[in-house]
Amino acid sequence: METIRIAIIEDEPLVRENLSGYLARNPVFQIEIIADSVEAFLAEFDAHPRKKPDILLLDIGLPGMSGLEGIRLIRQRLPELDIMMLTTFEEDDKIFKALCAGACSYLTKRTPLPQIQEAVLTVHRGGSFMSPSIARRVANYFAPKPKTAEDKLTPRQRQIVEGLAEGLSYKGIAEKYLVTLETVRDHIKNIYKTLSVNSRAEVVRKLQDGEI
Repeated sequence: METIRIAIIEDEPLVRENLSGYLARNPVFQIEIIADSVEAFLAEFDAHPRKKPDILLLDIGLPGMSGLEGIRLIRQRLPELDIMMLTTFEEDDKIFKALCAGACSYLTKRTPLPQIQEAVLTVHRGGSFMSPSIARRVANYFAPKPKTAEDKLTPRQRQIVEGLAEGLSYKGIAEKYLVTLETVRDHIKNIYKTLSVNSRAEVVRKLQDGEI
């Protein structure tokens, strides 16, 4: 039976003890290093370089160096190590900073212990694991964003909207932007259609309301 060597960096004693105690009951796991900070983990590894965990469960909010800052240093020493974030933080910036720095999974501390164990096994098999709330954030981040009214207007049409807001006549807009009067009329017709409006006043109102 293959042994999976685990390291844990967690500064909350109760979380640390519950996590290590639960995983240690599974004969597949061997708890290699337990530390309450990135600095303590690196010091333990330097003192005992033969302790080479396969998977690290890493918190973010730690005394001294944060878990996010520590990923790069840890990977320099242990490039083959799979780093799984286990934290209370669910903000987009922290999720993506961790994943971009080299973490392969991101779990919240609300994740039940049996699910954390399954996540470790999944990662060891070459997979990745996200808590459902984190997976939804990642999916939303990469989902196509709905176009705003401004996105739907061409650069020239936006210029013409600004001309309308300035109170310029069609002829004045044509002279300002060096286009024909007919071109201005065609653009305004398309602007009305795109913005679902029927008058200059409605266009100006949308601009003032920040909808364009």
